[in-house]
Amino acid sequence: MLLFTAALYIVETVDSASDGMVERAGAIYPRDTDGLAGILTAPLLHGDWAHLVANTVPFLVFGFLAMSGGVGQWFVVTATIWVVSGVGVWLISPLPVIGASSIVFGWFLFLLVRGFYARNGRQILLAVVLFLVWGSLLWGVLPSDPMVSWQGHLFGAVGGVVAASWVAKADRRATPTLGV
Repeated sequence: MLLFTAALYIVETVDSASDGMVERAGAIYPRDTDGLAGILTAPLLHGDWAHLVANTVPFLVFGFLAMSGGVGQWFVVTATIWVVSGVGVWLISPLPVIGASSIVFGWFLFLLVRGFYARNGRQILLAVVLFLVWGSLLWGVLPSDPMVSWQGHLFGAVGGVVAASWVAKADRRATPTLGV
Protein backbone atom coordinates (compact mmCIF):
# COMPACT_ATOMS: atom_id res chain seq x y z
CA MET A 1 0.00 0.00 0.00
CA LEU A 2 2.85 2.35 0.74
CA LEU A 3 4.32 1.75 -2.72
CA PHE A 4 0.91 2.27 -4.34
CA THR A 5 0.50 5.53 -2.41
CA ALA A 6 4.03 6.63 -3.31
CA ALA A 7 3.16 5.98 -6.97
CA LEU A 8 0.19 8.35 -6.66
CA TYR A 9 2.52 11.06 -5.34
CA ILE A 10 5.02 10.45 -8.14
CA VAL A 11 2.24 10.69 -10.73
CA GLU A 12 1.02 13.97 -9.18
CA THR A 13 4.57 15.33 -9.22
CA VAL A 14 4.86 14.53 -12.94
CA ASP A 15 1.39 15.95 -13.59
CA SER A 16 2.23 19.17 -11.73
CA ALA A 17 5.46 19.52 -13.69
CA SER A 18 3.54 19.03 -16.95
CA ASP A 19 0.96 21.68 -16.00
CA GLY A 20 -1.85 19.11 -15.82
CA MET A 21 -1.14 17.44 -19.14
CA VAL A 22 -1.00 13.96 -17.55
CA GLU A 23 -4.33 14.48 -15.81
CA ARG A 24 -6.02 15.68 -19.01
CA ALA A 25 -4.66 12.72 -20.97
CA GLY A 26 -5.65 10.15 -18.35
CA ALA A 27 -9.14 11.24 -17.32
CA ILE A 28 -12.27 9.24 -18.01
CA TYR A 29 -14.10 11.12 -20.75
CA PRO A 30 -17.72 9.95 -20.49
CA ARG A 31 -19.37 8.25 -23.46
CA ASP A 32 -16.36 8.93 -25.68
CA THR A 33 -14.56 5.83 -26.93
CA ASP A 34 -11.26 7.68 -26.56
CA GLY A 35 -12.16 8.20 -22.92
CA LEU A 36 -12.36 4.47 -22.19
CA ALA A 37 -8.60 4.34 -21.60
CA GLY A 38 -9.18 6.65 -18.65
CA ILE A 39 -10.85 3.76 -16.82
CA LEU A 40 -7.34 2.36 -16.34
CA THR A 41 -5.59 5.63 -15.49
CA ALA A 42 -8.06 8.01 -13.81
CA PRO A 43 -7.75 6.57 -10.27
CA LEU A 44 -4.02 7.31 -10.39
CA LEU A 45 -4.56 11.01 -11.16
CA HIS A 46 -5.63 13.95 -9.01
CA GLY A 47 -6.64 17.52 -9.77
CA ASP A 48 -4.07 18.99 -7.42
CA TRP A 49 -2.08 18.26 -4.29
CA ALA A 50 -5.04 19.03 -2.00
CA HIS A 51 -7.14 16.44 -3.87
CA LEU A 52 -4.42 13.81 -3.44
CA VAL A 53 -3.77 14.66 0.21
CA ALA A 54 -7.52 14.44 0.97
CA ASN A 55 -7.60 10.92 -0.47
CA THR A 56 -4.38 9.70 1.17
CA VAL A 57 -5.46 8.81 4.73
CA PRO A 58 -8.63 6.89 3.79
CA PHE A 59 -6.73 5.33 0.86
CA LEU A 60 -4.10 3.96 3.23
CA VAL A 61 -6.49 2.93 6.01
CA PHE A 62 -9.05 1.20 3.80
CA GLY A 63 -6.40 -0.20 1.47
CA PHE A 64 -4.47 -1.85 4.30
CA LEU A 65 -7.69 -3.21 5.84
CA ALA A 66 -8.88 -4.53 2.48
CA MET A 67 -5.55 -6.34 2.20
CA SER A 68 -6.30 -8.37 5.35
CA GLY A 69 -7.69 -11.17 3.17
CA GLY A 70 -4.35 -11.50 1.39
CA VAL A 71 -2.65 -9.74 -1.48
CA GLY A 72 -4.29 -11.93 -4.14
CA GLN A 73 -7.76 -11.17 -2.82
CA TRP A 74 -6.85 -7.48 -2.55
CA PHE A 75 -5.91 -7.40 -6.24
CA VAL A 76 -9.23 -9.00 -7.21
CA VAL A 77 -11.19 -6.62 -4.98
CA THR A 78 -9.29 -3.57 -6.22
CA ALA A 79 -9.58 -4.59 -9.89
CA THR A 80 -13.33 -5.15 -9.49
CA ILE A 81 -13.81 -1.74 -7.88
CA TRP A 82 -11.54 -0.09 -10.45
CA VAL A 83 -13.45 -1.49 -13.44
CA VAL A 84 -16.99 -1.14 -12.03
CA SER A 85 -16.38 2.46 -10.96
CA GLY A 86 -14.66 3.36 -14.23
CA VAL A 87 -17.39 1.90 -16.41
CA GLY A 88 -20.11 3.51 -14.27
CA VAL A 89 -18.44 6.91 -14.51
CA TRP A 90 -17.92 6.48 -18.25
CA LEU A 91 -21.62 5.72 -18.68
CA ILE A 92 -23.26 8.45 -16.60
CA SER A 93 -20.87 11.23 -15.58
CA PRO A 94 -21.47 14.57 -17.31
CA LEU A 95 -17.80 15.62 -16.97
CA PRO A 96 -14.33 14.07 -17.20
CA VAL A 97 -13.32 12.34 -13.96
CA ILE A 98 -10.04 11.63 -12.17
CA GLY A 99 -9.09 10.60 -8.64
CA ALA A 100 -8.65 7.63 -6.33
CA SER A 101 -11.79 8.34 -4.32
CA SER A 102 -13.71 5.76 -6.38
CA ILE A 103 -11.24 3.16 -5.08
CA VAL A 104 -11.51 4.58 -1.54
CA PHE A 105 -15.31 4.30 -1.61
CA GLY A 106 -15.07 0.82 -3.07
CA TRP A 107 -12.74 -0.42 -0.34
CA PHE A 108 -14.91 1.27 2.29
CA LEU A 109 -18.08 -0.46 1.13
CA PHE A 110 -16.20 -3.74 0.66
CA LEU A 111 -15.13 -3.52 4.30
CA LEU A 112 -18.63 -2.52 5.47
CA VAL A 113 -20.43 -5.45 3.83
CA ARG A 114 -17.77 -8.19 3.61
CA GLY A 115 -18.51 -9.55 7.08
CA PHE A 116 -22.22 -9.84 6.40
CA TYR A 117 -21.65 -11.77 3.18
CA ALA A 118 -19.00 -13.94 4.84
CA ARG A 119 -21.00 -14.33 8.07
CA ASN A 120 -17.87 -13.44 10.01
CA GLY A 121 -18.22 -11.79 13.41
CA ARG A 122 -14.81 -10.10 13.43
CA GLN A 123 -15.41 -8.58 10.00
CA ILE A 124 -18.85 -7.39 11.09
CA LEU A 125 -17.29 -5.80 14.19
CA LEU A 126 -14.73 -4.07 11.96
CA ALA A 127 -17.58 -2.84 9.75
CA VAL A 128 -19.39 -1.37 12.75
CA VAL A 129 -16.24 0.42 13.95
CA LEU A 130 -15.52 1.74 10.44
CA PHE A 131 -19.11 2.92 10.10
CA LEU A 132 -18.95 4.76 13.42
CA VAL A 133 -15.66 6.46 12.51
CA TRP A 134 -16.06 7.01 8.75
CA GLY A 135 -19.81 6.57 8.13
CA SER A 136 -20.31 10.17 7.06
CA LEU A 137 -18.34 9.33 3.91
CA LEU A 138 -21.46 7.60 2.62
CA TRP A 139 -23.00 11.01 1.88
CA GLY A 140 -20.40 11.28 -0.87
CA VAL A 141 -22.43 8.96 -3.11
CA LEU A 142 -25.04 11.70 -3.44
CA PRO A 143 -24.76 14.79 -5.66
CA SER A 144 -23.53 17.81 -3.74
CA ASP A 145 -20.46 19.65 -5.05
CA PRO A 146 -20.40 19.90 -8.88
CA MET A 147 -16.60 19.53 -8.77
CA VAL A 148 -16.80 16.17 -6.94
CA SER A 149 -17.64 13.02 -8.86
CA TRP A 150 -20.42 11.49 -6.82
CA GLN A 151 -20.74 9.07 -9.75
CA GLY A 152 -17.22 7.79 -9.04
CA HIS A 153 -18.06 7.44 -5.36
CA LEU A 154 -21.34 5.66 -6.10
CA PHE A 155 -19.92 3.21 -8.61
CA GLY A 156 -16.84 2.65 -6.46
CA ALA A 157 -19.24 1.70 -3.66
CA VAL A 158 -21.17 -0.60 -6.01
CA GLY A 159 -17.87 -2.21 -7.04
CA GLY A 160 -17.00 -2.77 -3.37
CA VAL A 161 -20.32 -4.51 -2.71
CA VAL A 162 -19.89 -6.68 -5.83
CA ALA A 163 -16.34 -7.56 -4.75
CA ALA A 164 -17.49 -8.47 -1.23
CA SER A 165 -20.14 -10.78 -2.65
CA TRP A 166 -17.66 -12.48 -4.98
CA VAL A 167 -15.04 -12.89 -2.26
CA ALA A 168 -17.56 -14.42 0.15
CA LYS A 169 -18.79 -16.86 -2.51
CA ALA A 170 -15.22 -17.83 -3.41
CA ASP A 171 -14.36 -18.33 0.26
CA ARG A 172 -17.43 -20.55 0.78
CA ARG A 173 -16.50 -22.67 -2.25
CA ALA A 174 -12.93 -23.03 -0.95
CA THR A 175 -14.03 -24.07 2.54
CA PRO A 176 -14.87 -27.78 2.71
CA THR A 177 -18.12 -28.68 4.39
CA LEU A 178 -18.71 -31.73 6.51
CA GLY A 179 -20.87 -34.35 4.88
CA VAL A 180 -23.62 -35.87 6.96
